[in-house]
Amino acid sequence: MTTEPAVPTRRLANGARIPQLGFGTWPLDNDEAERAVAEAIGIGYRLVDTAYRYGNEVGVGRGLRASGVPREELFVTSKLNGEWHGRDRVQEAFRDSVGKLGLDYLDLYLIHWPMPWQDRYVDAFLGLTDLLREGRVRAIGLSNFTPAHIDRIRAATDVTPDVNQIQLDPSLTRDAARAYHREHGIATQSWGPIGHGGELLGQPVVTDLADRYGRTPAQIVLRWHLELELIPIPKTANPARMKSNIDVFDFTLTPEEVAALSALDRGEGAAVDSETNGH
Repeated sequence: MTTEPAVPTRRLANGARIPQLGFGTWPLDNDEAERAVAEAIGIGYRLVDTAYRYGNEVGVGRGLRASGVPREELFVTSKLNGEWHGRDRVQEAFRDSVGKLGLDYLDLYLIHWPMPWQDRYVDAFLGLTDLLREGRVRAIGLSNFTPAHIDRIRAATDVTPDVNQIQLDPSLTRDAARAYHREHGIATQSWGPIGHGGELLGQPVVTDLADRYGRTPAQIVLRWHLELELIPIPKTANPARMKSNIDVFDFTLTPEEVAALSALDRGEGAAVDSETNGH
């Protein structure tokens, strides 16, 4: 038995509608992903995020089927790994991912990292545009790309990336990237949206707001993302936390509260460097 979807959607540049909050699956293995994805969909999640690199696409696919929710009601994302950067190689990578997932199409396909030392991410994006035109994906985009990387892509194609998924939380506000995305009609997805290791969730400004609203610290941080029109994809295999993370659409933060959380920003230098990291 599944619940009704609990998450509103928004329209992307190329016409698809994406849920405003999703379920992340890294670093779950196949068995963990199968259980967690089925549980998450039953709770009301409809956006499920995976990647070739996660090694769990088979388990995610099993979880999608086990949920009992019709395919057309789900929004499934996967990501292209660096060895398939190249216009023709994208087709091979896509077939591999949808084969493991047991799907006919993806709702969103992202280039996982730019890997600029290969200098093939523009060709990879052109491969994604081919899939979009063929109707094999409903939306295409990027992950961990900088505005400079995206400028090169925009110069090579007339197709706007629907999404750029970047490391983003109140301690990494990524102001310049978010402004660039807004200017060019690209939706910003947040990976690592509640930080790592609990340090962010223990900040006094977060815990004070949690006390004020009768919410968990994670709910306060996720609501911050929504106030800024971001699309967070928190990840947890804990059903209680899954329920809590999605229960953030019935309250709001004031602009002053959003600003107080944003004041935790440590600057761009604290984010993973897309020039030197990736796979």
